[in-house]
Amino acid sequence: MTLSRQVADFAAKATLSDVPDDVLLRARHLVLDAVGLAFASTRYPFAAVARHALSSFGGGDQPVLAMPDRLPARDAAVLNGVLIHGMDFDDTHIPAVTHVSAAALPAALAAAVAQGATTRDLLLAYVLGVEVSARVGVGGAGGFHDVGFHPTAVAGAFGASVAAGKITGLDADGLATAQGIVGSMSSGLLEFLADGAWTKRLHPGWAAMSGLTAAGFAKAGWTGPNEVYEGRFGLYNTHLTGRETRPEAVVEGWGETWELMRTAVKPYPICHFIHAFADAALILRPEIGDTEISSVRCAIHPVPGKVVCEPLEAKWAPRDEYDAKFSLPFVVAAALRRGRFTLTELEDDALRDRGILDLAGKVTVVDDDESAFPAAYSGYVEIELADGRVLRHREQVNRGHDERPLSNDEIVAKFHDTIGTAASAATAEKVLDAVLSLGDDTPAADFAEACRG
Repeated sequence: MTLSRQVADFAAKATLSDVPDDVLLRARHLVLDAVGLAFASTRYPFAAVARHALSSFGGGDQPVLAMPDRLPARDAAVLNGVLIHGMDFDDTHIPAVTHVSAAALPAALAAAVAQGATTRDLLLAYVLGVEVSARVGVGGAGGFHDVGFHPTAVAGAFGASVAAGKITGLDADGLATAQGIVGSMSSGLLEFLADGAWTKRLHPGWAAMSGLTAAGFAKAGWTGPNEVYEGRFGLYNTHLTGRETRPEAVVEGWGETWELMRTAVKPYPICHFIHAFADAALILRPEIGDTEISSVRCAIHPVPGKVVCEPLEAKWAPRDEYDAKFSLPFVVAAALRRGRFTLTELEDDALRDRGILDLAGKVTVVDDDESAFPAAYSGYVEIELADGRVLRHREQVNRGHDERPLSNDEIVAKFHDTIGTAASAATAEKVLDAVLSLGDDTPAADFAEACRG
Protein backbone atom coordinates (compact mmCIF):
# COMPACT_ATOMS: atom_id res chain seq x y z
CA MET A 1 0.00 0.00 0.00
CA THR A 2 1.90 3.01 -1.23
CA LEU A 3 1.06 6.45 0.13
CA SER A 4 -0.66 7.53 -3.07
CA ARG A 5 -2.78 4.37 -3.04
CA GLN A 6 -3.87 4.96 0.56
CA VAL A 7 -4.93 8.49 -0.35
CA ALA A 8 -6.72 7.16 -3.43
CA ASP A 9 -8.59 4.49 -1.46
CA PHE A 10 -9.97 7.07 0.94
CA ALA A 11 -10.86 9.61 -1.75
CA ALA A 12 -12.52 7.04 -3.99
CA LYS A 13 -14.89 5.94 -1.22
CA ALA A 14 -15.57 9.38 0.27
CA THR A 15 -19.02 10.94 0.08
CA LEU A 16 -20.24 14.30 1.26
CA SER A 17 -22.01 12.63 4.17
CA ASP A 18 -18.59 11.49 5.45
CA VAL A 19 -17.58 15.11 6.01
CA PRO A 20 -18.73 16.66 9.31
CA ASP A 21 -21.17 19.56 9.06
CA ASP A 22 -18.77 22.02 10.71
CA VAL A 23 -16.11 21.16 8.15
CA LEU A 24 -18.55 21.73 5.29
CA LEU A 25 -19.65 25.04 6.77
CA ARG A 26 -16.05 26.19 7.09
CA ALA A 27 -15.34 24.96 3.56
CA ARG A 28 -18.11 27.19 2.18
CA HIS A 29 -16.61 30.17 3.99
CA LEU A 30 -13.13 29.43 2.66
CA VAL A 31 -14.63 29.34 -0.84
CA LEU A 32 -16.39 32.62 -0.09
CA ASP A 33 -13.10 34.23 0.88
CA ALA A 34 -11.50 32.96 -2.33
CA VAL A 35 -14.26 34.20 -4.62
CA GLY A 36 -14.30 37.64 -3.00
CA LEU A 37 -10.57 37.91 -3.60
CA ALA A 38 -11.00 36.89 -7.23
CA PHE A 39 -13.31 39.87 -7.74
CA ALA A 40 -10.92 42.25 -5.97
CA SER A 41 -8.00 41.05 -8.10
CA THR A 42 -9.70 42.21 -11.30
CA ARG A 43 -8.68 45.77 -10.40
CA TYR A 44 -4.98 44.99 -10.70
CA PRO A 45 -2.75 44.87 -13.80
CA PHE A 46 -1.72 41.24 -13.26
CA ALA A 47 -5.34 40.13 -13.81
CA ALA A 48 -5.55 41.89 -17.18
CA VAL A 49 -2.21 40.44 -18.29
CA ALA A 50 -3.21 36.90 -17.30
CA ARG A 51 -6.58 37.32 -19.01
CA HIS A 52 -4.92 38.51 -22.21
CA ALA A 53 -2.32 35.72 -22.18
CA LEU A 54 -4.88 32.95 -21.70
CA SER A 55 -7.46 34.35 -24.13
CA SER A 56 -4.78 34.35 -26.83
CA PHE A 57 -4.94 30.54 -26.86
CA GLY A 58 -8.58 30.57 -27.95
CA GLY A 59 -12.00 30.63 -26.35
CA GLY A 60 -13.99 27.96 -24.56
CA ASP A 61 -17.20 27.51 -22.62
CA GLN A 62 -16.05 27.62 -19.00
CA PRO A 63 -17.06 30.68 -16.94
CA VAL A 64 -14.29 32.56 -15.12
CA LEU A 65 -14.67 33.90 -11.59
CA ALA A 66 -15.31 37.65 -11.45
CA MET A 67 -14.89 38.10 -15.22
CA PRO A 68 -17.25 37.82 -18.21
CA ASP A 69 -14.79 35.60 -20.10
CA ARG A 70 -15.22 31.99 -21.14
CA LEU A 71 -12.19 29.79 -21.59
CA PRO A 72 -11.31 26.12 -22.00
CA ALA A 73 -11.46 24.27 -18.69
CA ARG A 74 -7.73 24.17 -18.00
CA ASP A 75 -7.22 27.83 -18.96
CA ALA A 76 -10.17 28.86 -16.78
CA ALA A 77 -8.55 27.01 -13.88
CA VAL A 78 -5.28 28.87 -14.43
CA LEU A 79 -6.99 32.26 -14.52
CA ASN A 80 -9.13 31.47 -11.48
CA GLY A 81 -6.00 30.47 -9.57
CA VAL A 82 -4.30 33.72 -10.53
CA LEU A 83 -7.33 35.75 -9.43
CA ILE A 84 -7.67 33.99 -6.08
CA HIS A 85 -3.97 34.11 -5.20
CA GLY A 86 -2.83 37.23 -7.04
CA MET A 87 -3.11 39.63 -4.10
CA ASP A 88 -1.59 37.10 -1.67
CA PHE A 89 -4.60 37.66 0.57
CA ASP A 90 -5.93 34.08 0.29
CA ASP A 91 -6.06 31.33 2.88
CA THR A 92 -3.03 29.34 4.06
CA HIS A 93 -2.77 25.97 5.75
CA ILE A 94 -0.28 26.94 8.44
CA PRO A 95 1.75 23.73 9.05
CA ALA A 96 1.87 23.04 5.30
CA VAL A 97 2.72 26.68 4.49
CA THR A 98 0.42 26.16 1.51
CA HIS A 99 -2.35 28.26 -0.05
CA VAL A 100 -4.79 25.38 -0.34
CA SER A 101 -7.96 26.92 -1.82
CA ALA A 102 -6.19 28.69 -4.68
CA ALA A 103 -5.41 25.38 -6.42
CA ALA A 104 -8.12 23.05 -5.08
CA LEU A 105 -11.07 25.31 -5.91
CA PRO A 106 -10.12 26.12 -9.54
CA ALA A 107 -9.42 22.44 -10.24
CA ALA A 108 -12.65 21.23 -8.65
CA LEU A 109 -14.72 23.96 -10.33
CA ALA A 110 -13.30 23.35 -13.81
CA ALA A 111 -13.80 19.60 -13.52
CA ALA A 112 -17.33 19.97 -12.12
CA VAL A 113 -18.50 22.27 -14.91
CA ALA A 114 -16.85 20.14 -17.59
CA GLN A 115 -18.45 16.95 -16.25
CA GLY A 116 -21.90 18.41 -15.66
CA ALA A 117 -21.54 17.68 -11.95
CA THR A 118 -23.52 19.19 -9.06
CA THR A 119 -22.44 21.47 -6.26
CA ARG A 120 -22.41 18.41 -3.98
CA ASP A 121 -19.72 16.92 -6.19
CA LEU A 122 -17.92 20.26 -6.35
CA LEU A 123 -17.90 20.78 -2.58
CA LEU A 124 -16.66 17.25 -1.86
CA ALA A 125 -13.91 17.48 -4.48
CA TYR A 126 -12.80 20.84 -3.11
CA VAL A 127 -12.59 19.45 0.45
CA LEU A 128 -10.58 16.44 -0.75
CA GLY A 129 -8.27 18.72 -2.73
CA VAL A 130 -7.61 20.83 0.34
CA GLU A 131 -6.98 17.75 2.48
CA VAL A 132 -4.43 16.29 0.06
CA SER A 133 -2.65 19.60 -0.55
CA ALA A 134 -2.35 20.24 3.17
CA ARG A 135 -1.01 16.79 4.00
CA VAL A 136 1.53 16.83 1.18
CA GLY A 137 2.71 20.24 2.39
CA VAL A 138 2.97 19.03 5.99
CA GLY A 139 5.12 16.15 4.77
CA GLY A 140 7.75 18.69 3.75
CA ALA A 141 8.22 19.61 7.43
CA GLY A 142 8.57 23.30 6.61
CA GLY A 143 11.47 22.69 4.24
CA PHE A 144 10.11 23.61 0.81
CA HIS A 145 10.61 27.36 1.27
CA ASP A 146 14.10 26.81 2.61
CA VAL A 147 15.26 25.24 -0.67
CA GLY A 148 13.38 27.65 -2.92
CA PHE A 149 10.19 25.74 -3.76
CA HIS A 150 6.73 27.23 -3.29
CA PRO A 151 4.72 24.50 -1.53
CA THR A 152 1.46 25.91 -2.92
CA ALA A 153 2.64 24.92 -6.39
CA VAL A 154 4.18 21.62 -5.31
CA ALA A 155 1.56 20.32 -2.87
CA GLY A 156 -1.33 22.03 -4.66
CA ALA A 157 -0.78 19.97 -7.80
CA PHE A 158 -1.40 16.75 -5.87
CA GLY A 159 -4.55 18.10 -4.25
CA ALA A 160 -5.79 19.31 -7.63
CA SER A 161 -5.22 15.89 -9.20
CA VAL A 162 -7.41 14.23 -6.56
CA ALA A 163 -10.08 16.93 -6.73
CA ALA A 164 -10.30 16.70 -10.51
CA GLY A 165 -10.00 12.92 -10.52
CA LYS A 166 -12.82 12.49 -8.02
CA ILE A 167 -15.22 14.49 -10.19
CA THR A 168 -14.00 12.81 -13.35
CA GLY A 169 -15.06 9.51 -11.83
CA LEU A 170 -11.66 7.88 -11.34
CA ASP A 171 -11.61 4.80 -9.15
CA ALA A 172 -8.88 4.17 -6.56
CA ASP A 173 -6.46 2.89 -9.22
CA GLY A 174 -7.08 5.99 -11.31
CA LEU A 175 -6.69 8.41 -8.42
CA ALA A 176 -3.40 6.79 -7.44
CA THR A 177 -2.23 7.06 -11.03
CA ALA A 178 -3.26 10.72 -11.26
CA GLN A 179 -1.09 11.50 -8.22
CA GLY A 180 1.79 9.61 -9.81
CA ILE A 181 1.46 11.58 -13.03
CA VAL A 182 1.12 14.99 -11.43
CA GLY A 183 4.31 14.44 -9.46
CA SER A 184 6.21 15.22 -12.66
CA MET A 185 4.39 18.55 -12.92
CA SER A 186 4.75 19.78 -9.33
CA SER A 187 7.16 22.68 -9.16
CA GLY A 188 7.23 26.39 -8.44
CA LEU A 189 10.35 28.44 -7.83
CA LEU A 190 10.66 31.27 -5.30
CA GLU A 191 13.17 33.22 -7.38
CA PHE A 192 10.53 35.96 -7.76
CA LEU A 193 11.69 37.16 -4.36
CA ALA A 194 14.87 38.52 -5.96
CA ASP A 195 13.12 41.05 -8.18
CA GLY A 196 9.38 41.09 -7.43
CA ALA A 197 8.42 39.12 -10.55
CA TRP A 198 4.86 37.84 -10.94
CA THR A 199 5.58 34.11 -11.21
CA LYS A 200 4.27 33.18 -7.75
CA ARG A 201 0.84 34.49 -8.76
CA LEU A 202 0.73 31.82 -11.46
CA HIS A 203 1.66 28.88 -9.23
CA PRO A 204 -1.74 27.74 -7.86
CA GLY A 205 -3.47 28.09 -11.24
CA TRP A 206 -0.71 26.06 -12.83
CA ALA A 207 -1.10 23.45 -10.08
CA ALA A 208 -4.85 23.31 -10.81
CA MET A 209 -4.21 22.88 -14.53
CA SER A 210 -1.65 20.18 -13.80
CA GLY A 211 -4.16 18.33 -11.64
CA LEU A 212 -6.79 18.46 -14.39
CA THR A 213 -4.25 17.26 -16.94
CA ALA A 214 -3.06 14.40 -14.74
CA ALA A 215 -6.62 13.25 -14.06
CA GLY A 216 -7.40 13.33 -17.78
CA PHE A 217 -4.33 11.28 -18.64
CA ALA A 218 -5.11 8.78 -15.88
CA LYS A 219 -8.64 8.36 -17.18
CA ALA A 220 -7.32 7.75 -20.68
CA GLY A 221 -5.06 4.94 -19.45
CA TRP A 222 -1.70 6.69 -18.94
CA THR A 223 0.46 5.22 -16.19
CA GLY A 224 2.25 6.94 -13.34
CA PRO A 225 4.82 5.83 -10.74
CA ASN A 226 3.46 4.07 -7.68
CA GLU A 227 5.76 5.65 -5.09
CA VAL A 228 5.45 9.27 -6.17
CA TYR A 229 5.83 10.52 -2.59
CA GLU A 230 8.20 8.10 -0.88
CA GLY A 231 10.17 6.61 -3.78
CA ARG A 232 13.89 6.99 -4.43
CA PHE A 233 13.14 9.75 -6.92
CA GLY A 234 9.76 10.64 -5.46
CA LEU A 235 8.64 14.06 -4.27
CA TYR A 236 10.41 14.26 -0.93
CA ASN A 237 13.69 12.65 -1.98
CA THR A 238 14.08 14.99 -4.96
CA HIS A 239 12.64 18.29 -3.77
CA LEU A 240 14.04 18.00 -0.24
CA THR A 241 17.17 15.91 -0.73
CA GLY A 242 18.93 15.08 2.53
CA ARG A 243 16.43 16.95 4.70
CA GLU A 244 14.18 15.61 7.39
CA THR A 245 10.73 15.01 5.92
CA ARG A 246 7.53 13.27 6.99
CA PRO A 247 6.09 11.42 3.98
CA GLU A 248 3.77 9.56 6.33
CA ALA A 249 1.92 12.84 6.92
CA VAL A 250 0.29 12.36 3.51
CA VAL A 251 -1.92 9.62 4.95
CA GLU A 252 -2.20 10.57 8.62
CA GLY A 253 -5.62 11.16 10.10
CA TRP A 254 -7.77 10.61 7.02
CA GLY A 255 -11.41 10.63 8.09
CA GLU A 256 -10.53 11.61 11.64
CA THR A 257 -8.60 14.88 11.40
CA TRP A 258 -9.78 17.48 8.87
CA GLU A 259 -6.86 19.64 7.83
CA LEU A 260 -9.29 22.12 6.28
CA MET A 261 -10.10 23.26 9.80
CA ARG A 262 -6.43 24.26 10.28
CA THR A 263 -6.55 26.56 7.26
CA ALA A 264 -6.05 30.20 8.19
CA VAL A 265 -7.88 33.09 6.58
CA LYS A 266 -5.68 36.16 6.29
CA PRO A 267 -6.57 39.37 8.12
CA TYR A 268 -3.88 41.27 6.14
CA PRO A 269 -3.12 41.37 2.37
CA ILE A 270 0.52 40.37 2.90
CA CYS A 271 2.68 37.26 3.21
CA HIS A 272 1.40 35.19 6.11
CA PHE A 273 4.88 35.15 7.66
CA ILE A 274 4.49 38.87 8.52
CA HIS A 275 1.01 38.90 10.08
CA ALA A 276 2.20 38.50 13.66
CA PHE A 277 4.61 41.42 13.17
CA ALA A 278 1.85 43.67 11.85
CA ASP A 279 -0.28 42.83 14.89
CA ALA A 280 2.64 43.37 17.27
CA ALA A 281 3.43 46.75 15.73
CA LEU A 282 -0.20 47.88 15.97
CA ILE A 283 -0.41 46.73 19.60
CA LEU A 284 2.72 48.73 20.52
CA ARG A 285 1.83 51.84 18.52
CA PRO A 286 -0.40 53.55 21.14
CA GLU A 287 2.50 53.47 23.65
CA ILE A 288 4.77 55.41 21.28
CA GLY A 289 2.73 58.57 21.12
CA ASP A 290 4.65 61.44 19.53
CA THR A 291 8.05 60.12 20.55
CA GLU A 292 10.56 59.52 17.76
CA ILE A 293 11.48 55.90 17.03
CA SER A 294 15.23 55.32 17.17
CA SER A 295 15.28 51.71 15.99
CA VAL A 296 13.08 48.65 15.47
CA ARG A 297 14.32 45.10 16.04
CA CYS A 298 12.34 42.12 14.76
CA ALA A 299 12.98 38.45 15.52
CA ILE A 300 11.85 35.78 13.03
CA HIS A 301 12.63 32.13 12.33
CA PRO A 302 15.34 31.91 9.65
CA VAL A 303 13.23 29.92 7.14
CA PRO A 304 10.43 32.50 6.77
CA GLY A 305 13.12 35.13 7.29
CA LYS A 306 14.63 34.18 3.93
CA VAL A 307 11.32 35.05 2.28
CA VAL A 308 10.44 38.35 3.95
CA CYS A 309 13.77 39.75 5.17
CA GLU A 310 16.44 38.97 2.56
CA PRO A 311 18.22 40.85 1.19
CA LEU A 312 17.43 43.37 3.90
CA GLU A 313 18.53 46.40 1.86
CA ALA A 314 15.94 45.56 -0.81
CA LYS A 315 13.23 45.00 1.80
CA TRP A 316 13.73 48.55 3.16
CA ALA A 317 12.40 50.03 -0.10
CA PRO A 318 10.02 47.71 -2.01
CA ARG A 319 9.88 48.26 -5.75
CA ASP A 320 6.15 47.64 -6.13
CA GLU A 321 3.10 46.48 -4.20
CA TYR A 322 3.90 42.79 -4.66
CA ASP A 323 7.44 43.33 -3.38
CA ALA A 324 5.97 45.14 -0.37
CA LYS A 325 3.80 42.14 0.54
CA PHE A 326 7.01 40.20 1.21
CA SER A 327 8.85 42.92 3.13
CA LEU A 328 8.76 42.63 6.92
CA PRO A 329 10.49 46.05 7.41
CA PHE A 330 8.02 47.85 5.15
CA VAL A 331 4.93 46.26 6.70
CA VAL A 332 6.05 47.00 10.26
CA ALA A 333 6.97 50.58 9.33
CA ALA A 334 3.69 51.21 7.52
CA ALA A 335 1.66 49.77 10.40
CA LEU A 336 3.52 51.98 12.89
CA ARG A 337 3.15 55.09 10.75
CA ARG A 338 -0.48 54.67 9.66
CA GLY A 339 -2.02 52.61 12.46
CA ARG A 340 -3.33 49.98 10.05
CA PHE A 341 -2.31 47.74 7.18
CA THR A 342 -4.87 47.44 4.40
CA LEU A 343 -4.78 47.31 0.61
CA THR A 344 -4.31 51.10 0.76
CA GLU A 345 -0.88 50.61 2.34
CA LEU A 346 0.18 48.80 -0.84
CA GLU A 347 -0.72 51.65 -3.18
CA ASP A 348 1.86 53.94 -4.78
CA ASP A 349 1.52 56.77 -2.28
CA ALA A 350 2.39 54.39 0.57
CA LEU A 351 5.28 52.84 -1.33
CA ARG A 352 6.74 56.32 -1.83
CA ASP A 353 5.88 57.66 1.64
CA ARG A 354 9.19 59.04 2.95
CA GLY A 355 8.12 58.58 6.55
CA ILE A 356 7.38 54.87 6.02
CA LEU A 357 10.59 54.28 4.06
CA ASP A 358 12.79 56.10 6.57
CA LEU A 359 11.29 54.05 9.40
CA ALA A 360 11.67 50.82 7.40
CA GLY A 361 15.38 51.62 7.13
CA LYS A 362 15.58 51.54 10.93
CA VAL A 363 14.34 47.94 11.07
CA THR A 364 16.90 45.22 11.76
CA VAL A 365 16.22 41.50 11.88
CA VAL A 366 17.60 38.68 14.06
CA ASP A 367 16.86 34.96 14.34
CA ASP A 368 14.08 34.01 16.72
CA ASP A 369 15.05 31.10 18.97
CA GLU A 370 11.55 31.03 20.46
CA SER A 371 9.62 30.89 17.18
CA ALA A 372 6.88 28.28 16.81
CA PHE A 373 7.51 27.91 13.06
CA PRO A 374 6.25 25.89 11.18
CA ALA A 375 3.42 25.12 13.62
CA ALA A 376 2.67 28.86 13.78
CA TYR A 377 4.19 32.03 12.34
CA SER A 378 5.54 33.89 15.37
CA GLY A 379 6.59 37.53 15.47
CA TYR A 380 8.61 39.58 17.98
CA VAL A 381 8.95 43.37 17.71
CA GLU A 382 11.16 45.56 19.91
CA ILE A 383 11.06 49.35 19.52
CA GLU A 384 13.65 51.70 21.00
CA LEU A 385 12.42 55.26 21.44
CA ALA A 386 14.36 58.53 21.53
CA ASP A 387 13.38 59.07 25.18
CA GLY A 388 15.13 55.81 26.14
CA ARG A 389 12.09 53.60 26.50
CA VAL A 390 12.10 50.15 24.91
CA LEU A 391 8.76 48.61 23.94
CA ARG A 392 8.44 44.88 23.31
CA HIS A 393 5.68 42.55 22.15
CA ARG A 394 5.56 38.94 20.98
CA GLU A 395 2.75 37.32 19.00
CA GLN A 396 3.63 33.64 19.35
CA VAL A 397 0.65 32.36 17.38
CA ASN A 398 -0.46 34.44 14.42
CA ARG A 399 -4.06 35.57 14.15
CA GLY A 400 -5.97 33.38 11.69
CA HIS A 401 -4.17 30.24 12.94
CA ASP A 402 -6.48 27.39 13.94
CA GLU A 403 -5.79 28.31 17.58
CA ARG A 404 -6.88 31.91 16.82
CA PRO A 405 -9.16 31.55 13.78
CA LEU A 406 -11.16 34.27 12.13
CA SER A 407 -14.82 33.50 12.71
CA ASN A 408 -17.17 32.76 9.83
CA ASP A 409 -18.80 36.14 10.45
CA GLU A 410 -15.40 37.82 10.12
CA ILE A 411 -14.85 35.97 6.84
CA VAL A 412 -18.19 37.25 5.55
CA ALA A 413 -17.17 40.79 6.53
CA LYS A 414 -13.85 40.37 4.72
CA PHE A 415 -15.72 39.06 1.67
CA HIS A 416 -17.87 42.18 1.55
CA ASP A 417 -14.75 44.34 1.87
CA THR A 418 -12.93 42.61 -0.97
CA ILE A 419 -15.74 42.05 -3.45
CA GLY A 420 -16.99 45.56 -2.71
CA THR A 421 -13.89 47.03 -4.34
CA ALA A 422 -14.93 45.63 -7.73
CA ALA A 423 -18.63 44.71 -7.75
CA SER A 424 -22.03 46.05 -6.75
CA ALA A 425 -23.86 45.15 -3.56
CA ALA A 426 -26.36 43.16 -5.63
CA THR A 427 -23.58 41.09 -7.17
CA ALA A 428 -22.06 40.51 -3.75
CA GLU A 429 -25.35 39.17 -2.39
CA LYS A 430 -25.83 36.91 -5.42
CA VAL A 431 -22.35 35.45 -4.96
CA LEU A 432 -22.81 35.11 -1.19
CA ASP A 433 -26.03 33.13 -1.67
CA ALA A 434 -24.45 30.90 -4.30
CA VAL A 435 -21.39 30.08 -2.21
CA LEU A 436 -23.17 29.47 1.06
CA SER A 437 -25.58 27.13 -0.79
CA LEU A 438 -22.77 24.90 -2.07
CA GLY A 439 -23.79 21.27 -1.65
CA ASP A 440 -27.46 21.80 -2.46
CA ASP A 441 -27.22 19.55 -5.54
CA THR A 442 -27.84 22.27 -8.12
CA PRO A 443 -25.64 22.20 -11.25
CA ALA A 444 -22.08 23.35 -10.66
CA ALA A 445 -22.41 25.29 -13.91
CA ASP A 446 -25.10 27.45 -12.28
CA PHE A 447 -22.77 28.20 -9.40
CA ALA A 448 -20.01 29.17 -11.84
CA GLU A 449 -22.38 31.48 -13.70
CA ALA A 450 -23.44 33.15 -10.45
CA CYS A 451 -19.79 33.91 -9.65
CA ARG A 452 -18.95 35.42 -13.04
CA GLY A 453 -18.20 39.11 -13.38
